[in-house]
Amino acid sequence: MKKKVLLAGESWTSTATHAKGFDQFASITHHSGADAFLKLFEHGDYAVTHMPSHEAQTHFPATLIDLNAWDAIILSDIGANTLLLHPDTWIRSVRTPNRLKLLRDYVSGGGGLMMIGGYLSFQGINGSARFRNTPVEDVLPVRCLPYDDRVEVPEGFTPHVAAAHPVVEGLGTDWPHLLGYNEVELKPDAQLIATVPGTGHPLLVAGHFGAGRTLAWTSDMSVHWLPPEFSAWPGYERLWRNCLNWLTQPASR
Repeated sequence: MKKKVLLAGESWTSTATHAKGFDQFASITHHSGADAFLKLFEHGDYAVTHMPSHEAQTHFPATLIDLNAWDAIILSDIGANTLLLHPDTWIRSVRTPNRLKLLRDYVSGGGGLMMIGGYLSFQGINGSARFRNTPVEDVLPVRCLPYDDRVEVPEGFTPHVAAAHPVVEGLGTDWPHLLGYNEVELKPDAQLIATVPGTGHPLLVAGHFGAGRTLAWTSDMSVHWLPPEFSAWPGYERLWRNCLNWLTQPASR
């Protein structure tokens, strides 16, 4: 039986205004940054369900029973407010479950949680992802900064593998470049696996919380911080499969 993984986030809607002399018009486009990642799991041992950000506000699991239906959950480029503010609360002032607390309970009970970086991951652009001092930060192997944590590296950097760990098994040390990441602080009991050269900032970190396991990858899963050279690298698939293998090991349940 395939292991079930929920990927929440990694989507956005853009609006544009087009001016042509006297006239103008607007357009709206929807984008997904998860396509390359999802393609990796079309076959194999994992059934990955993508829940775009606009759907997660309403449909992200709101009970521990529903969360426990998943072997692992990935939050990627989705801010805390999307999970906190169900439309029933935001629009109708109705009490609803705190899904950040439920995620903490899920991991404590043996679930696997991974956060992947982006403009709305960790603390995010202008600090608007807002995971600092939340129950999700409690379970992550890193701490969020209290301000905009993006580090843009347009010249690129090559990840440094700092320690042996199952999530980097078979990947060697010659990785393609990345173009940015979220700066975070390593928790004392976490295992630092990969870093950003020159700064030593965490890039890939593993940890435990209760009976569960957590991972933090502080760069992206696709453009713009993760360029085509990285997603075309044979290690791209191996990296994500290693991560899911480690998160969903029976011992973590």
